[in-house]
Amino acid sequence: MKDNIRKTFEAQPKTLVRNVLIALFLIFLMYWSSTAIEYAGIHQGGTNVARNIMRGLINPDRNLLFSTTAQGVPYLILETMAIALLGTLIGAILAIPVSFLASRNLMPKVISGFTMLFLAAVRTFPAFVYGLMFIRVAGPGPFAGVLTLALTSIGMISKLYIESIEDLDRGIIESLDAAGCNTLEKVRYGILPQLMTNFLSTTIYRFEINVKNASILGLVGAGGLGAPLLFAMSAYRWSEVGAILIGLVVLVLIVEQASSMIRTKLARG
Repeated sequence: MKDNIRKTFEAQPKTLVRNVLIALFLIFLMYWSSTAIEYAGIHQGGTNVARNIMRGLINPDRNLLFSTTAQGVPYLILETMAIALLGTLIGAILAIPVSFLASRNLMPKVISGFTMLFLAAVRTFPAFVYGLMFIRVAGPGPFAGVLTLALTSIGMISKLYIESIEDLDRGIIESLDAAGCNTLEKVRYGILPQLMTNFLSTTIYRFEINVKNASILGLVGAGGLGAPLLFAMSAYRWSEVGAILIGLVVLVLIVEQASSMIRTKLARG
């Protein structure tokens, strides 16, 4: 018995050298990355700004926080959610045909490869860059934010859609084909039931991300909470900054909680 245990132990792959090399490589990457960072300490004005922001969070501008006008926090929250919702829905709908074209198990290699290259190009640029581009095209405002989030959503949603499509159970489709079903019936009864849960879960998760992105896009004039937050900080109106930040925190917490509950329900059935 002991001999068998010893032989099994000795037969295990020796990974010490590999682990040491990986550790040395990671240490080298950390050192190389640190050479590009110049730390000059925390400026005295920075501590004052942080202190004023905390003071604004404790004593927010209640008139702005509960105002029902277009400049109030509730309206800005609704505008941010509307931008995120429309951008997510448009991106999710457009991602469906793109995902099928990029699926290697359904399309020829030329078509899937070209589509994957297109998606990689879309994911290359951050939402901030697309926001600046669409503001030049559509002008500042919520519409530019919707276009930005729709385009950036296509890149991420399609990537996750493709994984679901490539994991399709081909046996179900072949069974429907043997039963004489046409293409629409195979899609209706063989493909959609396998994909719908993953598609919905991915879309909801992307909406959660887009709510945060919509707030950031406001910094470049694409609507939402970002622009009023930037203007209030530039004018040193810290009570308004506190009110907007409280609204943003509440919005993110509500969306994350609702998103988590829905995705858990979808996963468990």
